[in-house]
Amino acid sequence: MVRVSDLPRRAVTRSAKLASLPIGFAGRTALGMGKRTFGRPAEAVAMEIQTRTAEQLFKVLGELKGGAMKLGQMLSIFEAALPPEIAGPYRATLTRLQEAAPPLPAATVHKVLAEFLGDDWRDYFDSFDDEPAAAASIGQVHRAVWHDGRAVAVKVQYPGAGKALISDFNQLARLGRLFGVLMPGLDVKSMLTELKERVVEELDYTIEAESQTIFRDAYDDDPDFLVPEVVAQSGNILISEWMDGTPLSKIISEGDQETRNHAALLYCRFLLSGPKRCGMLHGDPHPGNFRLLADGRLGVLDFGAVDRIPGGFQRRLGLLLRIGTMADIAEIEEALRREDFIREGVDVDADSLQAFLAPITEPFVTETFRFSREWLRDMAAKVTDLRPSNVVRQLNLPPEYVIIHRVLSAGTGVLCQLECEIPARAESLKWVPGFADDSAEEAAGDEDGELVTG
Repeated sequence: MVRVSDLPRRAVTRSAKLASLPIGFAGRTALGMGKRTFGRPAEAVAMEIQTRTAEQLFKVLGELKGGAMKLGQMLSIFEAALPPEIAGPYRATLTRLQEAAPPLPAATVHKVLAEFLGDDWRDYFDSFDDEPAAAASIGQVHRAVWHDGRAVAVKVQYPGAGKALISDFNQLARLGRLFGVLMPGLDVKSMLTELKERVVEELDYTIEAESQTIFRDAYDDDPDFLVPEVVAQSGNILISEWMDGTPLSKIISEGDQETRNHAALLYCRFLLSGPKRCGMLHGDPHPGNFRLLADGRLGVLDFGAVDRIPGGFQRRLGLLLRIGTMADIAEIEEALRREDFIREGVDVDADSLQAFLAPITEPFVTETFRFSREWLRDMAAKVTDLRPSNVVRQLNLPPEYVIIHRVLSAGTGVLCQLECEIPARAESLKWVPGFADDSAEEAAGDEDGELVTG
């Protein structure tokens, strides 16, 4: 297993590692052209280039951790939109990015524990496993036994993670060509801008502990979900109850259809219900943060990226989604203007508008919807420019809607990876005020006591 003693924090070192990505891609492309000249089939050469690019992406992003790792995790959510000939070699690499990265050695971990828990930090634990159970973008998790006998997960932030994040985001913004090959049409620069804005909050484990506790209280004793209790927090250390379960990424790769549908329904329900139940939207919905437990519940991890939505989704958002389910583009534009989503005198690109809304509204048109990689690829193929910010400028929307759209779009990507069929419309009727389009549906929702109308 590859080990790193610390995050590479020097700007020259980090820049060189990141620069190796496009240089490596260019070199492999040139080599591929030579191989085709000497008779190798174009398909075989292209597959070899894609596979080697995936391997290098994992190696470099994983070793850098920080922002590079965070972006890799975010990109992996949208893997389902890739064309089949590209998706294959990247899928395994991007899935690995969701749950693994080269770990810090035990000596470095011990220094961090001593800094924030004191030199006698071992007194807090009956046992502590030096081998990390998981390693991610800005920290790694160790399994331990708390002094009261509870199994716990000890989250340790990488030394220098803050500087690493800022450095990575600035460097990655320059690598548009490579990520354009990885995810054609995806606006990586906007994603990086959002990630940079989250840096301070994600690095503050005090804020994460507070957010996790709010979610825990809201979903306490819930038949569908489990949020681990926060046991202790100090500085760059966050200790929570341990939670066993099958990662959603494993269900994506190995689960049977019944399991996929069950996990997908709970996943959808959690994302939509959070704002109403606790005033928060889980902002990092990649599969590595979810576990299907033995009792059928969905366990949820990592509350560092949370969007605060006091009072839940606004009714106006539900109205926007309802308008988006209309079949005719002209009707959509007319309704948006009537409800002042488009200001008077502002021209809109109707096709871009529909493409912006379709991935998060089409699943809510029918009673059940089949999420699939093929459907998401079809959605992506209809768009020449997937940058939602361009459409948002044409709409009269609060800034927080952009983040909500990003999270719901990412959630849609995960559902498509699950290749599932679920009653997404019913979940929207329950948790998104204003989406119900007639009194009959609202009444139907009230009968089971779950419809939220704001």
